[in-house]
Amino acid sequence: MTTTDSTTTAPEPASVTTPATASAPVPATAPTPASAPTPTPASAPVRFDTKIAVLLRADLRTWQRLNVTAFLVSGLGTQVPEVIGEPYADADGTPYLPMFRQPVLVFEGTKEVLTAAHGRALARGLPRAVFTSDLFATGNDRDNRAAVRAVPAADLDLVGLAVHGPRTAVDKVLKGARMHP
Repeated sequence: MTTTDSTTTAPEPASVTTPATASAPVPATAPTPASAPTPTPASAPVRFDTKIAVLLRADLRTWQRLNVTAFLVSGLGTQVPEVIGEPYADADGTPYLPMFRQPVLVFEGTKEVLTAAHGRALARGLPRAVFTSDLFATGNDRDNRAAVRAVPAADLDLVGLAVHGPRTAVDKVLKGARMHP
């Protein structure tokens, strides 16, 4: 999904004329308060105030990148339910599960970039998920949690980090990372 920074203006509200006000049109709808967002056409790009990002260690193999990304983002919806959209359905009415309401941006970086990003995410108190190299050797959630719990935060051998928060805060957490190729 691609988003842009373009803005659009709403069309003027329709006017109705009544016999008592034949010379002065009356707006068909009440004026919008200044704090309300300006309505935009359905085709206008959507810009989100928040960002979902995954940072992967650059030395991972392809299957590891896919696996780590899937595991990392799976936790966000449980802790940040507003990132989940509405259920899907096809034209036949077959229901499908809801997905994120916004794009997930995937980045890569060195072990040092990942460690620094983890520290910044912790310092900012952003919702986050981690995947360590130890998790490649486990086969279930209980053992995964035990592997992470056994290591102090500063010593985790991170291979992936997912983070959600205000766009500017997430951008600062990801400093030094580059978009995944």
